[in-house]
Amino acid sequence: MTRTRGDIELAGIAKSYDGQAYAVDGINLKIPDGAYCCLLGPSGCGKSTILRMVAGHEDPTVGEILIGGENVVGLAPLERRTAMMFQSYALFPHLSVRDNIAFALRVRGLSKTDRYLKADAMMEKVRLTEFASRLPAQLSGGQQQRVALARAAITEPRVLLLDEPLSALDEHLRIRMRTELRRMQQDLGITFIHVTHTQLEAIALADMVVVMDKGQIRQAGPAREIYAAPKDRYVAEFIGGQNVLSGRVNYINGSTATMAGSMFSEIAIPLSPGRTLEMGQPLDVAVRRDDVELMRLGHSSVPAGSTSVEGTILGVEYQGNFVKVMMAAAGEEEFVAYVPERRFFEDTMTVGDRVIAVWQIDRTQLLA
Repeated sequence: MTRTRGDIELAGIAKSYDGQAYAVDGINLKIPDGAYCCLLGPSGCGKSTILRMVAGHEDPTVGEILIGGENVVGLAPLERRTAMMFQSYALFPHLSVRDNIAFALRVRGLSKTDRYLKADAMMEKVRLTEFASRLPAQLSGGQQQRVALARAAITEPRVLLLDEPLSALDEHLRIRMRTELRRMQQDLGITFIHVTHTQLEAIALADMVVVMDKGQIRQAGPAREIYAAPKDRYVAEFIGGQNVLSGRVNYINGSTATMAGSMFSEIAIPLSPGRTLEMGQPLDVAVRRDDVELMRLGHSSVPAGSTSVEGTILGVEYQGNFVKVMMAAAGEEEFVAYVPERRFFEDTMTVGDRVIAVWQIDRTQLLA
């Protein structure tokens, strides 16, 4: 079967189970053919509902789902050419790896010779050939996952859907399987939609990350854009790696402005092209934790082009390649700096030290 387009468009889809509350509310999204897309958000945000609607296990209350330009609402999963890989893997314990992978082709009536030819080719793609005659119980967790993925992919779907596929694995295996999943997606050339609540998993895997909250999309884009340029406070705080500061604009001079907050006198912020600020306007800004440098209070001056807040160190956590330093500075939430390990231990700081957190003004991200 020749592979056809797997681009997806969700056009104004909404899903209500009781006619009142909406699990998904007015979603518009385009996913390119062959992309690895992660739907990311907390439990109950609607990401799994979207997955089930794309799969064909549920239909939207309103709206259209287009795959390859075709509206598939009302079509069965087989007609949509979608395949689902479940968190539990659901492998048949009494069947070999080859027979597990070939099972869907058996259901479709292919001869034993034809389905084994296809299963053997798929096993080679996912590096399972040497395990062809083993039972699932004789495989590692990562090998079982590859069997489940191969079984879903052998039907030649346009779209492969993955529901929390790594959540049952231990941390070490989860990190290894991220690489495996990405490699397999690139080898197969199939559009993947992967549901997760784990931020690092989405950023590590996806071409496209879709951050959801309460049935709506808060931001969608490339992983680096989502991490480095969050649009609003929710995305910045949910993705992590950012300090979010709140205050009011108290000075504007044309190229920069300053913002005053309840726990800091003022910080300098950049003026973005096309963004107009007004005196007294409430504002949220984000500063990446790895853009922050710490200096001892009174020992150094703030460099030109930078801004800062003062605070007291509350905690220090060694993270291997960096040290996480938490300080009370800019409000009720902690202000955090990720200090490179070598730099931190050249001049170790401890709990109770008074410090200045410094960053370049142009590294401040204005939030919506």
